[in-house]
Amino acid sequence: MTYKILVSDSLNEEGLKKFTDEYQVDYKTNLSQEELVEVIGEYEALLVRSGTQVTEEVLKAGKNLKVVGRAGVGTDNIAVDAATKEGILVLNAPGGNTIAAAEHAIAMMFATARKIPQANMRLKDGKWEKKPFMGVELYQKKLGILGLGRIGSEVAKRAKGLEMDVIAYDPYITEMKTSKLQIDIRELEEVLEQADFISLHLPKTEETANLINKDSIETMKDGAFIINCARGGLIDEDALYNALKEGKLAGAALDVFDEEPITDYRLVELDNVVATPHLGASTREAQAMVAEDIVEQVIQALKGEPVNTAVNVPSVPENVATDVKPYIPLARNMGSFFAQYFGGKIQEIQMEYYGDITTYPLRPLTNTFLKGIFSEIVKDQINYVNAPIIAEERGVNVVEKKSSKKKDFQNLIQARVKTDEGERVISGTLFGKHDPRFVRIGEYKVDVLPSKHLLLIDYIDTPGMIAAVSKILGANSINIAGMQVGRQSVGGDALMVMQVDSRIDKETLDEIKDIPQIIDAKACFLKD
Repeated sequence: MTYKILVSDSLNEEGLKKFTDEYQVDYKTNLSQEELVEVIGEYEALLVRSGTQVTEEVLKAGKNLKVVGRAGVGTDNIAVDAATKEGILVLNAPGGNTIAAAEHAIAMMFATARKIPQANMRLKDGKWEKKPFMGVELYQKKLGILGLGRIGSEVAKRAKGLEMDVIAYDPYITEMKTSKLQIDIRELEEVLEQADFISLHLPKTEETANLINKDSIETMKDGAFIINCARGGLIDEDALYNALKEGKLAGAALDVFDEEPITDYRLVELDNVVATPHLGASTREAQAMVAEDIVEQVIQALKGEPVNTAVNVPSVPENVATDVKPYIPLARNMGSFFAQYFGGKIQEIQMEYYGDITTYPLRPLTNTFLKGIFSEIVKDQINYVNAPIIAEERGVNVVEKKSSKKKDFQNLIQARVKTDEGERVISGTLFGKHDPRFVRIGEYKVDVLPSKHLLLIDYIDTPGMIAAVSKILGANSINIAGMQVGRQSVGGDALMVMQVDSRIDKETLDEIKDIPQIIDAKACFLKD
């Protein structure tokens, strides 16, 4: 069979050479949406970069389309949900630009420390001036890295080669990974207070949006430098502008911005700002690598082989036995819940299975739990295929144990997770064939339906607590759908779990936390 491949954006030619005679590759760039819709039905695969908009209309028109490959990390230009509904696999190439991005961050650090672009422009203007361009050395300066993923780790290695003192903040990295990198992990506040240079390598999430703001900048050293080659939106650009203009910060090097292309040039026009138009991955080598990566992944996908860069995969892996499939949502929700409720830096995950279910292959359930837990932690696109890889990259040991003996229930899934805060346990089962339940949360035996919105309250067992919480929820128009209490002794610590019909905001949680005898309150959101 000859597969037909459409390449609709400029792609490195060396990468495309990996397509053999089995593949007919048509290079058609600058297609309009109408033209793309008209021709896409002929092809089994579509390769794009950021230029082509792969809309729902395009995907529906792709009657033979099996896979869309994005030569790069982001998939904002692809209607991923629509692709999933159409049964079309979406792939990306997240690793190909790692070195390019890390080197760009180091280059930007040098550029802002030594004011190289400013001096270069002054010389091109015909002026030989040295005094305005007095710089600082990187040697023995303290570099604070926020985020020790692939790129942050590579920046750390290069900074240590420059004999910088590297400290880092990453709430989810394991001791095994940091000891391998020989990096001192600190709390965010410590990194901001102590670092001479701060380099950002975090995803943009609700938690990290505007992480660098007026308040956090105030805690930084006077004369510190900020480098952001990760994501726009991690920095409050107005706060950064004021800090640079007032001299609180010595300089900033920016490759990414809130809005791209930028229209407000106030920030980049400051003399102590070095800026580039999102060039982190713009090297010949990186473009060749991402092209080669995505082509290899597309070939594997078309041949029906597993791919570890899939952004979307079927909701249930095809190789899962029929009797195991009902446990897939339960395992995923257990992982997601664990990350949201317990938190902590995960060191080891031990999946334990009991009962009749152990006669089947259980790796899909383990991978599903990993998908649930790392989707909350890493915030990248996590699927059944790459979840174990993410665990390995982060130094998390995954162990699988099973016993045909029944443990309180016909079948039981139990995750025993070692974190820096101790060992935490969550257990789940099915009542009947399709009725999932959490039956253990930490030290408490419970009977909790894993519904979309959960409110969990740790408290000291005292009369009137349920009424006090219910009153606050009612005052905030939050309806209670169900409730379960777990406790170990009368008057001791207890856990209240409420299923509610809507999201609980921070203000409501704070109200609940103010109730006497309440130890903590958390809201969890489960997608299934």
